Amino acid sequence: QVELVESGGGSVQAGGSLTLSCAASGYTDSIDRINCMAWFRQAPGKEREGVAGTYIGTGVTYHADSVKGRFTISRDNAKNILYLQMNSLEPEDTAMYYCAASTRGGNWYRTYKYDYWGQGIQVTVSS
Repeated sequence: QVELVESGGGSVQAGGSLTLSCAASGYTDSIDRINCMAWFRQAPGKEREGVAGTYIGTGVTYHADSVKGRFTISRDNAKNILYLQMNSLEPEDTAMYYCAASTRGGNWYRTYKYDYWGQGIQVTVSS
């Protein structure tokens, strides 16, 4: 089993920045089987959507069009921590943000790909 714990959320004014962190812990062999990690978000009344993802083996990253150029996903492999640097935040970015980890195949933005989810952390951007 793998536990994911997010931190770094909060309230910020439009144009501001936040950095989310996601610490992964658990059995070493479980963590070693993770092939992809991602950030998702869900606003009230909306479906959960992929924000950014990274494939562990290749280091390739993907960002949703809505955040491209403003958000950056990265991972500290030694510490098993996933980050999401969020700049130029907009009120539309307001949502609960979730960290996710997968041992399965499939596209990074598909929620059903992920075995493990964090509890979520709130990001609120005011205009």
